[in-house]
Amino acid sequence: MEKKIIVSWVMQVVVALIFFQTLFFKFTGASEAVAIFTKLGVEPWGRWLTGILELGAGAMLLIPGTIVIGAILSLIIIIPAIVLHFAVLGISSNNDGGLLFALAIIVLILSLAILWIRRSRLKKLLRKS
Repeated sequence: MEKKIIVSWVMQVVVALIFFQTLFFKFTGASEAVAIFTKLGVEPWGRWLTGILELGAGAMLLIPGTIVIGAILSLIIIIPAIVLHFAVLGISSNNDGGLLFALAIIVLILSLAILWIRRSRLKKLLRKS
């Protein structure tokens, strides 16, 4: 296996783990998640929708035929999250010291890197549409 594909898989697993780790908070209605989505005015449906999308993106990043789609979905999820941190929530939300924001930046960078490494597959996917 090529070194860049191994690097991509490591990044895919990291992004998937970040998404899967936050699912617990979203799906159990943890006070931190409820506070964030209440502040955004989309509690509870926004929390549930985000959790479902994150579950889908994380799973797709781990299935060979859907990696590129999973990375694109990750960006569709994480770019608005980053914008909302700047516009509404702040870098540090719920006194987390900026942890959620940092995780969002990691997901953004790694998802972009995954797409770059797998750009030949992305080009094929774009030609089909």
